[in-house]
Amino acid sequence: MFTFSQEKLVSLGASITTAEIKQQPDLWDETYSLYTKKRVEIQAFLQKLEERHERIRVIFTGAGTSAYVGDTITPYLKGKVDERKWELLSVPTTTLVSNPYQFLKVDFPTLLVSFARSGNSPESVAAVEIAEQMVTDFYQLTITCAKDGELAKRAIGDENNLVLLMPEKANDQGFAMTGSYSCMALTALLLFDTLHVEEKWSIVKMLRQMGESVISREDAIQKIIDSDFDRIIYLGSGSLEGLTREAQLKVLELTAGKIVTSFDSSLGFRHGPKSFVNEKSLVFVFVSNHPYTRQYDLDILKELQQDRIANSICAIEVDGETNYNGDTFLFGSEAQYVPDAYLALPYVMIGQTVSLLSSIKVGNTPDTPSPSGTVNRVVKGVTIYEI
Repeated sequence: MFTFSQEKLVSLGASITTAEIKQQPDLWDETYSLYTKKRVEIQAFLQKLEERHERIRVIFTGAGTSAYVGDTITPYLKGKVDERKWELLSVPTTTLVSNPYQFLKVDFPTLLVSFARSGNSPESVAAVEIAEQMVTDFYQLTITCAKDGELAKRAIGDENNLVLLMPEKANDQGFAMTGSYSCMALTALLLFDTLHVEEKWSIVKMLRQMGESVISREDAIQKIIDSDFDRIIYLGSGSLEGLTREAQLKVLELTAGKIVTSFDSSLGFRHGPKSFVNEKSLVFVFVSNHPYTRQYDLDILKELQQDRIANSICAIEVDGETNYNGDTFLFGSEAQYVPDAYLALPYVMIGQTVSLLSSIKVGNTPDTPSPSGTVNRVVKGVTIYEI
Protein backbone atom coordinates (compact mmCIF):
# COMPACT_ATOMS: atom_id res chain seq x y z
CA MET A 1 0.00 0.00 0.00
CA PHE A 2 2.81 2.42 0.85
CA THR A 3 4.33 2.00 -2.61
CA PHE A 4 1.06 2.10 -4.59
CA SER A 5 0.33 4.96 -6.94
CA GLN A 6 -2.16 7.61 -5.86
CA GLU A 7 -4.51 6.40 -8.60
CA LYS A 8 -4.42 2.84 -7.23
CA LEU A 9 -5.00 4.00 -3.65
CA VAL A 10 -7.95 6.15 -4.67
CA SER A 11 -9.51 3.18 -6.46
CA LEU A 12 -9.21 1.20 -3.21
CA GLY A 13 -10.69 4.00 -1.11
CA ALA A 14 -7.44 4.06 0.87
CA SER A 15 -5.47 7.12 -0.27
CA ILE A 16 -6.08 9.27 2.83
CA THR A 17 -5.50 6.61 5.48
CA THR A 18 -2.39 5.22 3.78
CA ALA A 19 -0.81 8.66 3.54
CA GLU A 20 -1.69 9.50 7.13
CA ILE A 21 -0.08 6.33 8.47
CA LYS A 22 3.02 6.82 6.34
CA GLN A 23 3.67 10.46 7.28
CA GLN A 24 3.86 9.90 11.04
CA PRO A 25 7.69 9.83 11.42
CA ASP A 26 7.80 13.30 9.83
CA LEU A 27 5.04 14.49 12.14
CA TRP A 28 6.95 13.31 15.21
CA ASP A 29 9.86 15.56 14.27
CA GLU A 30 7.45 18.44 13.86
CA THR A 31 5.77 17.61 17.17
CA TYR A 32 9.11 17.78 18.95
CA SER A 33 9.83 21.14 17.33
CA LEU A 34 6.46 22.50 18.48
CA TYR A 35 7.19 21.25 21.99
CA THR A 36 10.58 22.98 22.16
CA LYS A 37 9.04 26.27 21.05
CA LYS A 38 6.46 26.07 23.85
CA ARG A 39 8.69 24.45 26.48
CA VAL A 40 9.31 27.60 28.53
CA GLU A 41 5.61 28.46 28.49
CA ILE A 42 4.71 24.90 29.49
CA GLN A 43 7.17 24.91 32.39
CA ALA A 44 5.87 28.25 33.62
CA PHE A 45 2.29 26.99 33.47
CA LEU A 46 3.05 23.84 35.48
CA GLN A 47 5.24 25.72 37.94
CA LYS A 48 2.35 28.10 38.61
CA LEU A 49 0.19 25.15 39.61
CA GLU A 50 2.89 23.71 41.84
CA GLU A 51 3.31 27.00 43.67
CA ARG A 52 -0.43 27.41 44.23
CA HIS A 53 -1.30 23.91 45.42
CA GLU A 54 0.22 21.15 47.54
CA ARG A 55 -1.32 18.41 45.38
CA ILE A 56 -2.95 18.43 41.97
CA ARG A 57 -5.10 15.80 40.31
CA VAL A 58 -4.21 15.37 36.64
CA ILE A 59 -6.91 13.71 34.55
CA PHE A 60 -5.91 12.61 31.05
CA THR A 61 -9.14 12.46 29.09
CA GLY A 62 -10.60 11.98 25.63
CA ALA A 63 -13.08 9.75 23.83
CA GLY A 64 -12.25 6.62 21.86
CA THR A 65 -8.72 6.80 20.48
CA SER A 66 -8.14 10.04 22.37
CA ALA A 67 -8.92 8.19 25.62
CA TYR A 68 -6.39 5.53 24.69
CA VAL A 69 -3.70 8.21 24.53
CA GLY A 70 -4.16 8.58 28.28
CA ASP A 71 -4.22 4.82 28.81
CA THR A 72 -0.92 4.52 26.95
CA ILE A 73 1.06 7.26 28.66
CA THR A 74 -0.25 7.09 32.24
CA PRO A 75 1.50 3.89 33.45
CA TYR A 76 4.89 5.24 32.38
CA LEU A 77 4.37 8.77 33.67
CA LYS A 78 3.17 7.50 37.07
CA GLY A 79 6.65 6.08 37.46
CA LYS A 80 8.29 9.38 36.53
CA VAL A 81 6.43 12.18 38.32
CA ASP A 82 6.26 12.82 42.06
CA GLU A 83 2.77 11.54 42.86
CA ARG A 84 2.87 13.21 46.23
CA LYS A 85 2.45 16.34 44.12
CA TRP A 86 0.76 15.12 40.95
CA GLU A 87 -1.92 12.42 41.05
CA LEU A 88 -2.27 10.99 37.54
CA LEU A 89 -5.48 9.40 36.27
CA SER A 90 -6.64 8.31 32.82
CA VAL A 91 -10.43 8.75 32.60
CA PRO A 92 -12.31 8.81 29.26
CA THR A 93 -14.61 11.77 28.72
CA THR A 94 -17.38 9.22 28.23
CA THR A 95 -16.81 8.04 31.80
CA LEU A 96 -16.17 11.49 33.20
CA VAL A 97 -19.39 12.94 31.79
CA SER A 98 -21.59 10.03 32.90
CA ASN A 99 -19.95 9.67 36.33
CA PRO A 100 -18.51 13.09 37.25
CA TYR A 101 -19.01 12.75 41.00
CA GLN A 102 -16.56 9.86 41.12
CA PHE A 103 -13.64 11.87 39.73
CA LEU A 104 -14.27 15.58 40.25
CA LYS A 105 -14.05 16.99 43.79
CA VAL A 106 -14.85 20.60 44.61
CA ASP A 107 -11.82 21.04 46.90
CA PHE A 108 -9.26 18.96 44.93
CA PRO A 109 -7.28 21.18 42.50
CA THR A 110 -7.57 19.52 39.10
CA LEU A 111 -5.73 19.77 35.79
CA LEU A 112 -7.80 18.34 32.96
CA VAL A 113 -5.60 17.29 30.03
CA SER A 114 -7.94 16.97 27.06
CA PHE A 115 -6.82 14.98 24.03
CA ALA A 116 -8.91 15.76 20.96
CA ARG A 117 -8.53 15.46 17.21
CA SER A 118 -11.40 17.81 16.36
CA GLY A 119 -12.22 19.19 19.79
CA ASN A 120 -15.89 19.03 18.83
CA SER A 121 -17.01 15.74 20.36
CA PRO A 122 -20.03 16.31 22.63
CA GLU A 123 -18.40 14.55 25.58
CA SER A 124 -15.14 16.48 25.20
CA VAL A 125 -16.90 19.80 25.53
CA ALA A 126 -19.23 18.53 28.25
CA ALA A 127 -16.35 17.18 30.35
CA VAL A 128 -14.85 20.68 30.46
CA GLU A 129 -18.17 22.35 31.24
CA ILE A 130 -18.97 19.94 34.05
CA ALA A 131 -15.50 20.23 35.57
CA GLU A 132 -15.75 24.02 35.48
CA GLN A 133 -18.96 23.79 37.50
CA MET A 134 -17.75 21.22 40.01
CA VAL A 135 -14.09 22.08 40.78
CA THR A 136 -13.08 25.31 42.49
CA ASP A 137 -9.42 25.33 41.37
CA PHE A 138 -9.67 24.08 37.81
CA TYR A 139 -6.99 24.18 35.10
CA GLN A 140 -6.70 22.80 31.59
CA LEU A 141 -4.14 21.60 29.10
CA THR A 142 -5.84 21.29 25.73
CA ILE A 143 -3.86 19.05 23.38
CA THR A 144 -5.69 19.14 20.08
CA CYS A 145 -5.20 18.87 16.34
CA ALA A 146 -7.81 21.49 15.40
CA LYS A 147 -7.11 25.16 16.03
CA ASP A 148 -10.71 25.99 15.08
CA GLY A 149 -12.26 23.24 17.19
CA GLU A 150 -14.56 24.04 20.10
CA LEU A 151 -12.01 23.08 22.77
CA ALA A 152 -9.32 25.32 21.26
CA LYS A 153 -11.73 28.24 20.91
CA ARG A 154 -12.89 27.92 24.52
CA ALA A 155 -9.31 28.43 25.71
CA ILE A 156 -8.97 31.90 24.19
CA GLY A 157 -8.36 34.44 26.94
CA ASP A 158 -8.25 31.82 29.71
CA GLU A 159 -4.94 32.04 31.59
CA ASN A 160 -5.73 28.71 33.28
CA ASN A 161 -6.00 26.88 29.96
CA LEU A 162 -2.86 26.21 27.93
CA VAL A 163 -3.47 25.05 24.34
CA LEU A 164 -0.93 22.87 22.56
CA LEU A 165 -1.68 22.45 18.86
CA MET A 166 -0.43 19.44 16.95
CA PRO A 167 1.13 19.60 13.48
CA GLU A 168 -1.49 20.61 10.94
CA LYS A 169 -1.31 17.26 9.13
CA ALA A 170 -1.95 15.42 12.41
CA ASN A 171 -5.59 16.49 12.08
CA ASP A 172 -6.43 13.26 10.27
CA GLN A 173 -8.94 13.57 7.47
CA GLY A 174 -9.52 9.83 7.29
CA PHE A 175 -12.13 8.10 9.43
CA ALA A 176 -9.65 6.50 11.82
CA MET A 177 -7.28 8.47 14.02
CA THR A 178 -3.64 7.67 13.23
CA GLY A 179 -1.17 10.57 13.38
CA SER A 180 -3.43 12.41 15.80
CA TYR A 181 -3.03 9.58 18.31
CA SER A 182 0.74 9.30 18.04
CA CYS A 183 1.38 13.07 18.01
CA MET A 184 -0.83 13.74 21.02
CA ALA A 185 0.79 10.87 22.92
CA LEU A 186 4.27 12.16 22.10
CA THR A 187 3.37 15.69 23.14
CA ALA A 188 2.08 14.57 26.55
CA LEU A 189 5.15 12.41 27.12
CA LEU A 190 7.51 15.25 26.27
CA LEU A 191 5.52 17.58 28.50
CA PHE A 192 5.37 15.47 31.67
CA ASP A 193 8.46 13.24 31.37
CA THR A 194 11.32 14.18 33.70
CA LEU A 195 14.03 13.20 31.20
CA HIS A 196 16.42 15.91 30.04
CA VAL A 197 15.52 17.57 26.76
CA GLU A 198 18.57 16.01 25.05
CA GLU A 199 17.37 12.54 26.07
CA LYS A 200 13.93 13.29 24.69
CA TRP A 201 15.39 14.37 21.36
CA SER A 202 17.46 11.19 21.21
CA ILE A 203 14.31 9.14 21.71
CA VAL A 204 12.38 11.05 19.03
CA LYS A 205 15.18 10.47 16.53
CA MET A 206 15.10 6.75 17.29
CA LEU A 207 11.30 6.68 16.96
CA ARG A 208 11.60 8.20 13.53
CA GLN A 209 14.00 5.46 12.42
CA MET A 210 11.70 2.78 13.80
CA GLY A 211 8.64 4.29 12.11
CA GLU A 212 10.42 4.44 8.78
CA SER A 213 11.41 0.81 9.28
CA VAL A 214 7.74 -0.15 9.61
CA ILE A 215 6.94 1.52 6.30
CA SER A 216 9.84 -0.18 4.53
CA ARG A 217 8.83 -3.63 5.84
CA GLU A 218 5.18 -3.58 4.85
CA ASP A 219 5.71 -6.87 2.98
CA ALA A 220 6.38 -8.67 6.28
CA ILE A 221 3.03 -7.48 7.61
CA GLN A 222 1.26 -8.31 4.34
CA LYS A 223 2.55 -11.89 4.60
CA ILE A 224 0.74 -12.29 7.92
CA ILE A 225 -2.44 -10.70 6.58
CA ASP A 226 -2.43 -13.13 3.66
CA SER A 227 -3.00 -16.02 6.08
CA ASP A 228 -6.44 -17.45 6.93
CA PHE A 229 -7.90 -15.55 9.91
CA ASP A 230 -11.10 -13.88 11.09
CA ARG A 231 -10.03 -12.50 14.48
CA ILE A 232 -7.09 -10.51 15.83
CA ILE A 233 -5.80 -10.38 19.40
CA TYR A 234 -3.40 -7.78 20.84
CA LEU A 235 -1.56 -8.26 24.13
CA GLY A 236 0.87 -6.07 26.04
CA SER A 237 1.90 -4.84 29.48
CA GLY A 238 1.91 -1.44 31.17
CA SER A 239 1.84 1.33 28.58
CA LEU A 240 1.70 -1.32 25.89
CA GLU A 241 -1.48 -2.72 27.43
CA GLY A 242 -3.00 0.71 26.84
CA LEU A 243 -1.77 0.47 23.25
CA THR A 244 -3.61 -2.85 22.73
CA ARG A 245 -6.93 -0.99 23.04
CA GLU A 246 -6.01 1.42 20.29
CA ALA A 247 -4.60 -1.29 18.01
CA GLN A 248 -7.73 -3.44 18.23
CA LEU A 249 -10.01 -0.44 17.70
CA LYS A 250 -8.28 0.31 14.39
CA VAL A 251 -9.11 -3.21 13.18
CA LEU A 252 -12.76 -2.88 14.18
CA GLU A 253 -13.06 0.57 12.60
CA LEU A 254 -11.34 -0.12 9.29
CA THR A 255 -12.95 -3.53 8.72
CA ALA A 256 -16.37 -2.34 9.97
CA GLY A 257 -16.37 -5.24 12.42
CA LYS A 258 -15.84 -7.92 9.77
CA ILE A 259 -12.78 -9.00 11.75
CA VAL A 260 -13.45 -9.33 15.46
CA THR A 261 -10.86 -8.39 18.05
CA SER A 262 -9.74 -8.88 21.61
CA PHE A 263 -7.12 -7.20 23.77
CA ASP A 264 -5.67 -7.70 27.22
CA SER A 265 -2.54 -7.59 29.33
CA SER A 266 -0.04 -10.38 28.83
CA LEU A 267 -0.74 -11.74 32.33
CA GLY A 268 -4.48 -11.06 32.34
CA PHE A 269 -5.16 -12.93 29.10
CA ARG A 270 -5.05 -16.33 30.81
CA HIS A 271 -7.90 -15.41 33.14
CA GLY A 272 -10.73 -16.19 30.74
CA PRO A 273 -10.10 -14.04 27.64
CA LYS A 274 -7.75 -16.69 26.26
CA SER A 275 -10.92 -18.62 25.37
CA PHE A 276 -11.17 -16.26 22.38
CA VAL A 277 -8.25 -18.00 20.63
CA ASN A 278 -9.16 -20.37 17.83
CA GLU A 279 -7.52 -21.75 14.69
CA LYS A 280 -8.32 -18.55 12.77
CA SER A 281 -6.71 -16.17 15.24
CA LEU A 282 -3.82 -13.78 14.72
CA VAL A 283 -2.09 -12.89 17.98
CA PHE A 284 0.25 -9.91 18.28
CA VAL A 285 2.18 -9.29 21.49
CA PHE A 286 3.77 -5.88 22.07
CA VAL A 287 6.92 -6.85 23.98
CA SER A 288 8.19 -4.51 26.68
CA ASN A 289 11.68 -3.05 26.72
CA HIS A 290 11.73 -3.26 30.51
CA PRO A 291 13.69 -6.44 31.36
CA TYR A 292 11.39 -7.45 34.22
CA THR A 293 8.11 -6.87 32.38
CA ARG A 294 9.49 -8.41 29.19
CA GLN A 295 9.59 -11.83 30.87
CA TYR A 296 5.79 -11.93 31.14
CA ASP A 297 5.31 -10.92 27.51
CA LEU A 298 7.67 -13.65 26.35
CA ASP A 299 5.96 -16.21 28.60
CA ILE A 300 2.55 -15.69 27.00
CA LEU A 301 4.12 -15.89 23.56
CA LYS A 302 5.72 -19.24 24.42
CA GLU A 303 2.47 -20.53 25.95
CA LEU A 304 0.41 -19.62 22.89
CA GLN A 305 3.05 -21.20 20.67
CA GLN A 306 2.91 -24.42 22.68
CA ASP A 307 -0.91 -24.47 22.57
CA ARG A 308 -0.72 -24.86 18.77
CA ILE A 309 -4.18 -23.33 18.29
CA ALA A 310 -3.76 -19.81 16.88
CA ASN A 311 -3.16 -19.50 13.16
CA SER A 312 -0.33 -17.02 13.67
CA ILE A 313 1.55 -15.62 16.68
CA CYS A 314 3.81 -12.62 16.21
CA ALA A 315 5.99 -10.72 18.66
CA ILE A 316 6.58 -7.02 18.08
CA GLU A 317 9.79 -6.32 19.93
CA VAL A 318 13.17 -4.67 20.15
CA ASP A 319 16.13 -7.04 19.94
CA GLY A 320 17.11 -7.77 23.55
CA GLU A 321 19.05 -10.26 25.62
CA THR A 322 16.07 -12.63 25.36
CA ASN A 323 13.67 -12.72 22.41
CA TYR A 324 10.73 -14.76 21.18
CA ASN A 325 11.89 -17.64 18.99
CA GLY A 326 8.88 -17.57 16.68
CA ASP A 327 7.63 -15.02 14.15
CA THR A 328 8.83 -11.58 15.14
CA PHE A 329 8.68 -8.04 13.81
CA LEU A 330 12.05 -7.10 15.22
CA PHE A 331 13.62 -3.68 15.74
CA GLY A 332 17.38 -3.28 16.26
CA SER A 333 19.01 -3.49 19.68
CA GLU A 334 19.98 0.20 19.47
CA ALA A 335 16.39 0.94 20.54
CA GLN A 336 16.65 -0.96 23.86
CA TYR A 337 16.82 2.30 25.81
CA VAL A 338 13.46 3.58 24.51
CA PRO A 339 10.77 3.49 27.25
CA ASP A 340 7.62 1.52 26.50
CA ALA A 341 5.31 4.54 26.29
CA TYR A 342 7.45 5.94 23.48
CA LEU A 343 7.71 2.51 21.83
CA ALA A 344 3.95 2.73 21.42
CA LEU A 345 4.45 5.14 18.50
CA PRO A 346 6.26 2.82 16.06
CA TYR A 347 4.39 -0.17 17.47
CA VAL A 348 1.03 1.46 16.70
CA MET A 349 2.14 2.01 13.13
CA ILE A 350 2.33 -1.78 12.82
CA GLY A 351 -1.18 -2.04 14.24
CA GLN A 352 -2.41 0.65 11.86
CA THR A 353 -0.85 -1.16 8.91
CA VAL A 354 -2.41 -4.45 9.99
CA SER A 355 -5.79 -2.69 10.07
CA LEU A 356 -5.28 -1.03 6.69
CA LEU A 357 -4.32 -4.27 4.98
CA SER A 358 -7.09 -6.20 6.74
CA SER A 359 -9.64 -3.65 5.56
CA ILE A 360 -8.58 -4.17 1.97
CA LYS A 361 -8.60 -7.94 2.46
CA VAL A 362 -12.27 -7.98 3.56
CA GLY A 363 -13.29 -5.66 0.71
CA ASN A 364 -13.77 -2.53 2.77
CA THR A 365 -12.67 1.04 2.01
CA PRO A 366 -10.36 2.31 4.80
CA ASP A 367 -11.06 6.00 4.21
CA THR A 368 -14.84 5.50 4.60
CA PRO A 369 -15.14 2.19 6.44
CA SER A 370 -18.65 2.49 7.89
CA PRO A 371 -21.04 1.70 5.01
CA SER A 372 -24.14 2.08 7.21
CA GLY A 373 -23.07 5.50 8.47
CA THR A 374 -23.93 4.49 12.03
CA VAL A 375 -20.40 5.33 13.17
CA ASN A 376 -19.11 8.81 12.39
CA ARG A 377 -15.74 10.57 12.35
CA VAL A 378 -17.07 12.96 15.02
CA VAL A 379 -19.66 11.32 17.27
CA LYS A 380 -23.26 12.51 16.92
CA GLY A 381 -26.50 11.98 18.75
CA VAL A 382 -25.23 12.33 22.33
CA THR A 383 -27.56 13.89 24.90
CA ILE A 384 -25.74 15.77 27.68
CA TYR A 385 -27.70 16.14 30.93
CA GLU A 386 -27.43 18.89 33.51
CA ILE A 387 -25.57 18.02 36.71
